[in-house]
Amino acid sequence: MAGIYIHVPFCKTRCAYCDFYSTTLEELKPRYIDAVCQELLMRATYLLGEPILTVYLGGGTPSQLSAEELKKLFYCIDKVYGLRDCQEITLEANPDDLTEEYVEMLASMPFNRISMGIQTFHDPTLQLMGRRHTATQAIEAVGRCQDYGFDNISIDLIYGLPGETPERWRQDLQTAFSLGVQHISAYHLTYEQGTRLWEMLQQGKVSEVDEDTSVELFRMLCDEMQQAGYEHYEISNFALPGYRSRHNSAYWREVPYLGCGPSAHSFDGSSREWNVASLSDYIMAIEQGHRDFEHERLDINTRYNEMVMTRLRTCEGIPLSALQQRFGKTYHDYCLHLATPFIRQGLLEQQGDTLRLTREGIFVSDDIISDLMKI
Repeated sequence: MAGIYIHVPFCKTRCAYCDFYSTTLEELKPRYIDAVCQELLMRATYLLGEPILTVYLGGGTPSQLSAEELKKLFYCIDKVYGLRDCQEITLEANPDDLTEEYVEMLASMPFNRISMGIQTFHDPTLQLMGRRHTATQAIEAVGRCQDYGFDNISIDLIYGLPGETPERWRQDLQTAFSLGVQHISAYHLTYEQGTRLWEMLQQGKVSEVDEDTSVELFRMLCDEMQQAGYEHYEISNFALPGYRSRHNSAYWREVPYLGCGPSAHSFDGSSREWNVASLSDYIMAIEQGHRDFEHERLDINTRYNEMVMTRLRTCEGIPLSALQQRFGKTYHDYCLHLATPFIRQGLLEQQGDTLRLTREGIFVSDDIISDLMKI
């Protein structure tokens, strides 16, 4: 089994906190679509004929694509790779793009999952972050998708926002629960160098929440999600039973995937590739019959570290027998040796064949994961 990721870099405007590759050069969309289709053809053998179980259109803002552009992409994917085995096809969308006309169009497409970037229901903060929608638009967009039959909807939230209090975060969560969505991803705000929000931080126009507040917000997140019936299946991801993201879960289980479009990454089980993070350079290379990309062959230490990092973030944890089978007894023993102090502290637990974070361990997961890695 395998997945396909299509990076759609177009945005009407750039959000103040975002450091993903994106562009406002919408006039390049026709050439971009042709280039992605050509890349899909060029790399037809990359996944070695594995059946495609998930397709994910991420960005950027994939909801900036028209019906004809989406049809062209799906025709190519189906022709080259086949969609008959596909279980999950996701579109990332901005709430203000999800007009009734656009959602009606999406319902006629192969999509069966919508991932909506809401971030917060606090209008002044949405404006501060450069988001184009209001809280009311976000709520209406979710309802519109539900009206047109989408029963697998994910929303993104951000906590630790400038000026955020536990009370305001609780209000965001309660509003999210009231929408009846099946999946919620919640991330702590990071101030990425080079973004407008980073510049505002340096200028003293905004301030970071303190560490104690960050911990309180995350603890509240975990508690409120559990009470609302959501499984905490990955550190930043929560789902009602049966609605975990299959595409992202495949990433965390080291399942191969093909990434097309500028800055998109691919993984074949032993190496990674990533396309140039420039729309014009990407298009130019494809039009000339080749790709502008970098390649990395993963050594055994890197593959071990990636397994520790991805698996330990999930509720299933690290399967120790699989770790030993893949890397040998030396790595298995190394991992358990370094895990022992955390087990004694109640931050990790070993249950049979599984090593996983405890509830308290989740709060210091970055430190634990780093300490278990092979240098």
